[in-house]
Amino acid sequence: MNSETILGLAPMAGLTDWPMRVLCYRMGANYACSEMVSAMGLMCAKPGNMVYRHLLAVHPEETNTACQLFGRDPSVMAEAAQRVTELNRFSSIDINMGCPARKVVHSGEGSALLLNPDLAYRIMEAVRDATHLPVTVKTRLGYDEDSMNAAELGKAAQSLGYRWLCVHGRTRQQQYSGKADYAAIARVREQLTIPVIANGDVFAGSDAARILQETGCRSLMIGRGAMGNPWLFRDALAAMEGRDAQPVTLAERVETARLHARWMVEYKGERMGVMEMRKHIGQYISGLRGATALRRELNLSKTLRELEDLLEKLEE
Repeated sequence: MNSETILGLAPMAGLTDWPMRVLCYRMGANYACSEMVSAMGLMCAKPGNMVYRHLLAVHPEETNTACQLFGRDPSVMAEAAQRVTELNRFSSIDINMGCPARKVVHSGEGSALLLNPDLAYRIMEAVRDATHLPVTVKTRLGYDEDSMNAAELGKAAQSLGYRWLCVHGRTRQQQYSGKADYAAIARVREQLTIPVIANGDVFAGSDAARILQETGCRSLMIGRGAMGNPWLFRDALAAMEGRDAQPVTLAERVETARLHARWMVEYKGERMGVMEMRKHIGQYISGLRGATALRRELNLSKTLRELEDLLEKLEE
């Protein structure tokens, strides 16, 4: 994989904090994105606000992590971009124009901006002018089948000197149903000169090779497939280079989940760290013998020790 090829961890709300990002970097990712950060929330938060301290935390091992901002007001997005830049922690700023969540869309943010191209352009222009960092956009094919305008958004980003456009191969209306449309991503790529990064339905190394082949893109982002499976980046890299994937042993799975849990408690405290770690461990143990019974116990766990005891049971 050359330096221009991105194998990245896509932003996911409530998931892509620094513990998950670092584990993915260790397995071969060369780019990662923060959870979504509300521009308005950031600007209104009091100094030291714990939510934004967590959202904007970066680990020393992170080498190429973007901060993803979302919002609908160009001036607020610009102020937030300036504040993020001043932190001197992130390698770039990504603008969310693809989130399909009802709450975000009803506020006119995320993928709702696909219905308002003029506002989307003004937001992109304002953010570009507010930072010296590279700026990128993540979006969907369109809001629905009648507004497949990712290419138009990409042309706007291109005219503003943006680094790339990342496209998830579904519309907002689809949410996560059906299959990602790689042919549609290819059509977007063909209309642009800036790189297009493909995203959607990469759950195995073979999927990574297929999305690149079918879209003609050189780079990809992995989202949901990486939950409880940072080794997906190792598998994807092997597939991209024509090598066989390296099997994940039970011991490796348990030790990685244990490390993830310890980092989460260190990062967010035991109560919140354990609560958030439940969903991750549920993914780490998915498909393993005894996972169903352990998952019931997992949902009742309240301490790091209880999480570690569950993982030891899995090993036994």
